[in-house]
Amino acid sequence: MAKLPKEIKTEILINSNPSKIWNVLMDFENYPKWNPFIRSVYGQPATGTKISAKLEPPDTKGMTINPTILEKDNERKFRWIGHLIFPGLFDGEHIFELIDNKNGTTTFVQRELFKGLLVPLFNKFLDVNTRRGFEQMNQQLKFESEK
Repeated sequence: MAKLPKEIKTEILINSNPSKIWNVLMDFENYPKWNPFIRSVYGQPATGTKISAKLEPPDTKGMTINPTILEKDNERKFRWIGHLIFPGLFDGEHIFELIDNKNGTTTFVQRELFKGLLVPLFNKFLDVNTRRGFEQMNQQLKFESEK
């Protein structure tokens, strides 16, 4: 039986509209100024393209990944998938979702689905460091979007 993917999911309520949050999220050039988890992103945010992203989960030296963008649904969803060395070893599908609450607030959901042979070896790291990185980024996105 195939093992289900491991998922890390975080969310935060932001007192702003999806458009403003989306603009902050897609402004890769300014990530180093506010984003404590994804320190930099290079490339065009378009479906099917590859980007380069430097991730720095708390208490780590960080790593650079080169994921492929799977979906860009303006002001709603942005997804990419990255692989460690080759597909099936350690794959991560990262998803950002904006849910318009229709009351001037937006729920921002950041989650990742991990699949592959090596995922069990990284469970503690994912549950602690990666989750904290998501939460720190969410807090800073909230701060930037509510300015």
